[in-house]
Amino acid sequence: MTDAKTHIYFVPGLAAGKEIFENISFPNDKYEIHIIEWLIPFKKETIVQYAKRMASKVLEKNAVLIGVSFGGLMVQEMSLFLDLKKLIIISSVKSKYELPKRMRIFKRIQAYKLIPASFLDNAKDLTKYALGVKSKKKLDLYQRYLSVNNTQYLKWAIHQMVGWDRKDEIEGVIHIHGDKDPVFPIKKIERCIVVPNGSHIMLLTKYRWLNTNLPKIIEDSFN
Repeated sequence: MTDAKTHIYFVPGLAAGKEIFENISFPNDKYEIHIIEWLIPFKKETIVQYAKRMASKVLEKNAVLIGVSFGGLMVQEMSLFLDLKKLIIISSVKSKYELPKRMRIFKRIQAYKLIPASFLDNAKDLTKYALGVKSKKKLDLYQRYLSVNNTQYLKWAIHQMVGWDRKDEIEGVIHIHGDKDPVFPIKKIERCIVVPNGSHIMLLTKYRWLNTNLPKIIEDSFN
């Protein structure tokens, strides 16, 4: 018997665990949700090699793949190994040209190599400085979901984030972005669905908008 449900695979943001999607819901008669959790990278593993391992977790053809923030970069690289119905990124970028200037400078001077382990161990520091979350309420909210604290993964992920070298956008990628995102400012973002008052953590603060509109976007009925 053919499975009539559409399978949706989510990849979380940097250091976030599967719990970050706890408020995301879809009609369970039409969709089945899967969360792909972060793997520990091998030594000197490239983002393409890593993406291929992550892509092996998608078991169905014609699935929907959705990535948030750094997970948005990852799903774009994963899509090169998959046959997808839809590729969607949230609070992310489509090429190196949408990265903010500070990240490109960070890459050029290779400052990411100097990040101390003590900084990576502190979820509040990581949230405040890497994700641009400043208010205490949002800091407390988001850091609850930062469950991937392996130093090897964090250093690798930050390196891949600031050093992402994609020049050409993946064809057909759908980009959802908040107009109040301090990490990836909207002024650098082209061709996206804008969420009013959406911040970088709108997965948590605008989940009702996402729950209402993601199914419409998947089924091409959003306008």
